[in-house]
Parts: sequence; C-alpha cells; structure tokens
Amino acid sequence: QKINTAGTSNADVPLADPGMYQLDITLRRGQSLAARDRGGTSDPYVKFKIGGKEVFRSKIIHKNLNPIWEEKACILVEHLREPLYIKVFDYDFGLQDDFMGSAFLDLTQLELNRPTDVTLTLKDSHYPDHYLGIILLSVILTPKEGEHRDVTILMRKSWKRSSKDLSENEVVGSYFSVKSFFWRTCGKPPFPVLGFCRTELQSTYYQNAQFQTQSLRLSDVHRKSHLWRGIVSITLIEGRDLKAMDSNGLSDPYVKFRLGHQKYKSKIMPKTLNPQWREQFDFHLYEERGGIIDITAWDKDAGKRDDFIGRCQVDLSALSREQTHKLELQLEEGEGHLVLLVTLTASATVSISDLSVNSLEDQKEREEILRRYSPLRIFHNLKDVGFLQVKVVRAEGLMVADVTGKSDPFCVVELNNDRLLTHTVYKNLNPEWNKIFTFNIKDIHSVLEVTVYDEDRDRSADFLGKVAIPLLSIQNGEQKAYVLKNKQLTGPTKGVIYLEIDVIFNAVKASLRTLIPKEQKYIEEENRLSKQLLLRNFIRMKRCVMVLVNAAYYVNSCFDWDSPPRSLAAFVLFLFVVWNFELYMIPLVLLLLLTWNYFLIISGKDNRQRDTVVEDMLEDEEEEDDKDDKDSEKKGFINKIYAIQEVCISVQNILDEVASFGERIKNTFNWTVPFLSWLAIVALCVFTVILYFIPLRYIVLVWGINKFTKKLRSPYAIDNNELLDFLSRVPSDVQVV
Repeated sequence: QKINTAGTSNADVPLADPGMYQLDITLRRGQSLAARDRGGTSDPYVKFKIGGKEVFRSKIIHKNLNPIWEEKACILVEHLREPLYIKVFDYDFGLQDDFMGSAFLDLTQLELNRPTDVTLTLKDSHYPDHYLGIILLSVILTPKEGEHRDVTILMRKSWKRSSKDLSENEVVGSYFSVKSFFWRTCGKPPFPVLGFCRTELQSTYYQNAQFQTQSLRLSDVHRKSHLWRGIVSITLIEGRDLKAMDSNGLSDPYVKFRLGHQKYKSKIMPKTLNPQWREQFDFHLYEERGGIIDITAWDKDAGKRDDFIGRCQVDLSALSREQTHKLELQLEEGEGHLVLLVTLTASATVSISDLSVNSLEDQKEREEILRRYSPLRIFHNLKDVGFLQVKVVRAEGLMVADVTGKSDPFCVVELNNDRLLTHTVYKNLNPEWNKIFTFNIKDIHSVLEVTVYDEDRDRSADFLGKVAIPLLSIQNGEQKAYVLKNKQLTGPTKGVIYLEIDVIFNAVKASLRTLIPKEQKYIEEENRLSKQLLLRNFIRMKRCVMVLVNAAYYVNSCFDWDSPPRSLAAFVLFLFVVWNFELYMIPLVLLLLLTWNYFLIISGKDNRQRDTVVEDMLEDEEEEDDKDDKDSEKKGFINKIYAIQEVCISVQNILDEVASFGERIKNTFNWTVPFLSWLAIVALCVFTVILYFIPLRYIVLVWGINKFTKKLRSPYAIDNNELLDFLSRVPSDVQVV
C-alpha cells in the first residue's frame, strides 16, 4: 500500500499498514506544572510510552515548575494506532515519585514529513478538574520503507530461533544493517532508540563485541550493569548544626546517597547534632546517566518512620577530575551543613569481549600485564593490585524457569562493586556465551561471584544458580566446571557452569592493601529476621566461648594436681617462662603455633575442623522454604512489633560478629587461607625482631606520638585498626562453606 507523503493528514492511512515510521520528538519545556514538594516546587521529569512500553525518559529538572528540557528522542513506530502516552513525575529521593499529570498524543492526526509544534494539557483521571500545567513538544513523523522494513523483519525472525539456526552472514549482516540504519536515520548511535532493540545494541556498541541476535533484550533490573566511565570517591566527614528532631533536643542522624541506581547509607550517629562519620565509599559514574548525587539526611526513629532532616545535591559536572574537592553543603528544607570530600578519577580497566579477543593469549599484552604487576613496581598506584580475566564459556543442565520447559539464561559476573553481564541465550538449557571479562583487582581477598539468571520480559529476572570463587583459590588457566549453588551458597542447585580464570597480582601491594579497610558493597541485601540465623549464630558463639571455658578448666586442673605429671610439667614451665619472660615472646609463641600447624598440614595430619557448621547450614536450608512461607503469613504481625524486630536483628548480627571474630582467629592459625597465614608469619617475625632489639618504652613512645599527632597531620583521615582489617580478610567458617 502507498503512504500519502504529500504533507496531508495520514488519518486515512489504513491501520493495517505494515510500514515503519520514525517519530522524532523534541521535548521543549513545561509550564505551570503542579507543585508536589513541601517547598512549593517539584523536580519534574517526563516518560514517553507506546503500547505500554517506556520508550524515553527525560532528565530531572530540580526545583522548577517551568522546566526547560530541550531533549531529543528518535523512536521507531510500527503501528500508528498506538498513541504516544506522556507522563510527568516529581522525583523524590528515597520515596515513590509523585504523579504530576499525563496526556496522549494521537499519532494518526500528525501530518507526515512536516514538523509540528504540540501543546499537551496534563490531566489526572482522579482529579479531572485540576489544572496541572502543559507540556510543549515538537514532533515530526516520517515513513520508512525498503531496507528498514527488511531489517525489522529479519530481527523479528531472529527472536523466533536461536543463533544456531542463523548463518554467520545473516547475523553480521543484520547487525550492520540495524547499526547503519540508526546512524543514518537518527544521526546517533543505537542506544537512544527504544523498544525491542535498544538495550542490547547499546551494550554491543560500547563493548565492541560480536553481535548476538538472541540477546536483543535484557531485564530492566540489569540495565545498570553497562560499563562505567569514571569513579566518584566520596568521604563523608561530618555534619554541623543539624536540626533537632527528638524530644531531648538532639537527633540520631544518618545520610543516604544516591547516584542513578547506586545507593549508600551511612552509619547512625546517636544523640548528636554534630556527627563525625569519617566514612569513605565509591560510586561508578556512567556517561548516559546524570552526574547529580542526591543526598538526604535522616533522623533514626525506632518503631516509626524516620524523620527527614534535609537534602542537598552535588553536581559532578561542575567538579574537575583527578582532584579532591572539599564541599560544605547547606541542607535545604532543613538546617545545618554536611562536609564531604569528593574525588573524580578515571575508571578502572573493565571490559567484555568475545573469546577471539584474549588479552593473555597475546604475548605482548601478557608481558605488559606481568610487567605492570612485577615486584619492582610496588609503589606505583597502590590501589591497582592485580589483573583478573574470566572466560565464561558455557553452562549445562540449567534449571527450567519457563512454562515452555526452557530458560532464557544470562550470566552476571561481579567482583566487589564491579558488575558486568553477558548477552541472553533464549530458550536454551545449555547456553554458550563465550565471553571474556577483565577486571582490575583492588583487593586480592575479594570473591568472584558468577550468577546465572533467567530473563523475564515483564518482571525481574529469576535466579538459576550461583558460584563464589575466592581469587586466592584460583588455578590460573584451568577450565573448570563449577556446580551451581543456591542463593545462600549452602547447597547445590541444578546445572554446572564452565569458567576459565586467570589472576595476576603483586604480592607486596596485596599485602599492604590487606591492612586497610575493605571496600564496602553499595548494593547489598538488607538484614532480615530469621530464627535459623539467630539460632545458628548463637551456637557458633557458644562454641567459641566453650573453647575459652575448656582452656580455663584445663589450667585449673593443673592447679588441682588431677594429673601429677602434667601439673609438675606445668609448674616447671610456669617458673621458667615467668623468670625469663620478655615481651618479644608473645609474637614468638604465636609464630611457633603457626609453624606447628603448617607442619601438621604438610605431613597429612590436618587438624582443621568445620565442627558442625556445614551440617547446621544444610539443615537450615532444607527448612528454608517452609519457614519463609510461615514468615510471610506473620508479616503483618512482625510489622506491628517493628522495634522488637530491630533489636532481634541487632542481637543476631552481634552474635554473628562475635562468632566470626573467633573463627577468623582460629582460621588464621589453621592455614585456611595460606596467603594470610604467610603474611601473619612475616608480620610476627618483624614484631619479634622489633620487640627483641627495641626497648618497650620506645615502642610505646612512637605509638603515642603517632596517635596524638594523627589528627593534626591528617584531619580527615579515617581511623582504622590494621589488625582488625587483617582479620576481616580471613573467612569465618560460614564464609568458607
């Protein structure tokens, strides 16, 4: 059928017209929009939808009822019967965004090939008489035929069959046809074009990876996992003269940060209006997202909703890179200031490529990487500890997640806060990804997590399995089959995944990084109350306490002469040690204990025991589903005793921390992580020599001078304990499992 392109209305064009249309929209501005914030303003942004799918979202204009966007979108439209749905929202950090009105644009009433200025009056169906302002647009609708239609048909066919059914020429041809089409029609790379092809074409474009027709769509939940362009390092120093929210004239303040999908919550400082946080964390900076950090301060209230203290923002585009900025931010809608240090740096080297592009197989690149992490470069960029390359080859025998008896699996690879993903292989229980992921290692004690999900078009992805691999346990260059485990990593689930991993790192840098605080993850599951966890943590702490109790009984039995030979030997040892005691003997004894356990292990007499932690965790896992069902039935009751729940969670976490502390000390001497045990031997040797040759008073003097002058030398330094930071790298028994 012919489409009338003479500039007249296309209302008479049959709705069954199979042609493609390009809709170019310029979102101009809004006028007299509704106020949704307490200050009488709003933070508006606009969503465009066609056929129930979001095809464009504008940036947020803060505190403005007459915003000016001047943003352009290029949208492909297949059926003009579907109107363009415009919805305006007020952005609220930490809360649900407020609705500000909506309008429809009937595409059948637009003239073809002619720019049109459109004024849309916003309405709310619940309050039809309320005036909510207007939105001004400029649109032009252009018919597309020929090769554009062929590209669409080819892409539709590719959805219905796997890549094995397509020849290589079809795959590559379809990719370059689509890519060139979008470049010619929209004058920009494929990612602004939304609908069925937006997300994966964006990923493919940036990653320079081979086009995969079966990966044309990804879950909204995982769209945030594309490559980043920089790192924002933030140090929350303090608050000054914050608003009093409690009856005692004080507050229990904490601060929330948000940059795009990334969030961070500070610790709570009780009963103060001038809190000292001294917390440091990092965000990833993405080019396609805004560079605005939203900051809100809150007062913690047990048993009811937390009180809002104030908010502020940091515009990262106004800050110079590779430089630390000290910011004193006035809290709006409240009182007081927040003091921050913000540094923008270039991103770490992370990438995704196909197996045909392998850094370590190229001899020159491998030599360059080895040179970068050689022992001679220990003082060059201490944060860059090593290089990790992960080959995600394939998976076999995955769990069935769809009613068709198949799954749509994709794989997420995580190292601390670095998070990348593969394409999706549709309708396949034995997918082949053949992707290479590379990361910079900032902490050699990190754990590589590889998770397989089933993609669902209309909801969040379904979990299929997961593996967690400590970097220090990796055997370089081996392709291994890892059995997928459940979310808690306590038992196997269906399927295996084949990985080949290489780790190159500088041991000296890794040792130095061990003595500073570990990186905090900004995406973590919130703690929940669990009877099983509470009981298990109590049992773990009881075991640690019983070790001390049994030791006390043993010593007391020596005093009671229950066994005369043993008591006599203990008495002679006591006299010898007390008469000849020097301070250096303390680390020396610990050094001998480590050495003794090492020789036991290499001789085959491994004294490491897991007690019954494994059995406890597996038993808990068997009952997990039943308990979750019962917990969901009691959810309403638990909400009513929210304060009690917080106390229970706190007790549960304290039990976990105490038990983990004792288990980490035990695992240090049991050579659970040989790298850390060797590091402990080196440190104890150094301490023994220092204490032997240097009088104690000089050591105490140096320690005291350092402690007293630390704040004078570095007023914004974050306090840390090297010994506790070292122990935080040693896995507890639960983490080992």
